[in-house]
Amino acid sequence: MRARVRTVPKVASVVAAIAPAVPAEGPPYVEARDLVECAGVALGSPTRFGNMAAPLKYFIDGLGPEWTRGTLAGKPAAVFSSTASMHGGQEATLVSMMLPLLHHGMVIVGLPYTEPDLNSTRSGGTPYGATHVSGTANDRAVTDEESRLAFALGKRLAMVAKKLSA
Repeated sequence: MRARVRTVPKVASVVAAIAPAVPAEGPPYVEARDLVECAGVALGSPTRFGNMAAPLKYFIDGLGPEWTRGTLAGKPAAVFSSTASMHGGQEATLVSMMLPLLHHGMVIVGLPYTEPDLNSTRSGGTPYGATHVSGTANDRAVTDEESRLAFALGKRLAMVAKKLSA
């Protein structure tokens, strides 16, 4: 399995121009075609009041044609997020990200409690997906536990995608 890293463009109330296919910094913008071509999806977002960020929601809301054709049905998906504080809405954000994926018929992959770090973490990590607590000044580095849980989620997603693709 290989990762294809993409981002979503910002959303504005007034659109002056169409954003270029490749932003000045970071990965290219995601297109519906990227999701159709992939074997599995890992979807991430910062938390915004217990929900995914507006640009990601806007992108997902535009996937109506894929929903109609069922092109994402049966593909595995995992979700991850970050909050500034503990109890900042990590789990609510992850669940809010899962809902449209379930409507597309995707197979949700989470983190089982067989992952030892899920039982001992004092920062990020939930059975719904990988998370990170960044601190209110965005000054907290990813902990070892958060890193191991994120890696475990990616590995689990790749394993399920490989089995479903066979």
